[in-house]
Amino acid sequence: MRTIVIGTRESQLAVMQSKWIINELEKQDVPFNFELKYISTKGDRNQNVALSKVGGTGIFIQDIEEALFEKEIDFAVHSMKDLPAQIPEAFKIGAIPVREDHRDAFIGRGKTLDELSQDAVIGTSSARRAAQLKAAYPHLQTKWIRGPVDARIKQLEEGKYDGIILAVAGLKRLGLTDVITQYLPAEKFTPAAGQGALAIECRSDDEEILQLLRKMNDSDVETAVWTERTFVNLLDQEDKAPIGAYAFVKNGEIILYTSVSSVDGEHILTYNSRGTSIQQVATEAANHLIGEGAEEIIKAAKLEIDKE
Repeated sequence: MRTIVIGTRESQLAVMQSKWIINELEKQDVPFNFELKYISTKGDRNQNVALSKVGGTGIFIQDIEEALFEKEIDFAVHSMKDLPAQIPEAFKIGAIPVREDHRDAFIGRGKTLDELSQDAVIGTSSARRAAQLKAAYPHLQTKWIRGPVDARIKQLEEGKYDGIILAVAGLKRLGLTDVITQYLPAEKFTPAAGQGALAIECRSDDEEILQLLRKMNDSDVETAVWTERTFVNLLDQEDKAPIGAYAFVKNGEIILYTSVSSVDGEHILTYNSRGTSIQQVATEAANHLIGEGAEEIIKAAKLEIDKE
């Protein structure tokens, strides 16, 4: 019987996600054994600097892909939003399972965002979240925060921040929803492309693993996520600017929410598109926002992020 080795980051959330995938596969009584291989990534090794300074998109992926290429592991479980826009030809996303909650959550110390005082400090590691927060609540301040979910919550409890913003999906997977003060609606706080979804990555030529992983695939989630990623790729292939994208499929139709923000939140563009083709829905949204000045906002935002 073949033993399948799954590569995972060492964080509690990453391990939990990988174990969930193993459990779901074992439910189908597949003829394999499974074991985890823990891999330290560049993003995890450099938690004292902002993500943009560590190396940008892919910093949580590169070390794992190297292990995959060297056949030290058979597949890897990623948070979809950590994947860069372009994936090397040697690899393939074998499955995108059912999606967890796509929204962002605000965690405060007894107060909602509306109740916070002037100059309250909100922790986030995301330029998108910071920009959307400044747009909705210009009197609030943002400060970058890094580290695992539990470490960020501890920093909040220690009084280093008045609140923090995290993905609902991670909190749900860790059983920490009781700390959530409020759920932030996608219409106002459009999440990152792929937020709440998992990506299972394997070698393109491993047919046995590809067939195994397809058992986990959710076709509607796959369509929605590729719509989001196609939209972002049309605007910013580096995926560094404050861009939000969330899609879902309803009655065979794709509905896509999008946003593009300046770093200071003073300029924010939004557009919703719908249709039955991934390319058509993503392109319509991108073209509309470009017509509204998105390219200039994105260029300025990336320059600002690189200076920080």
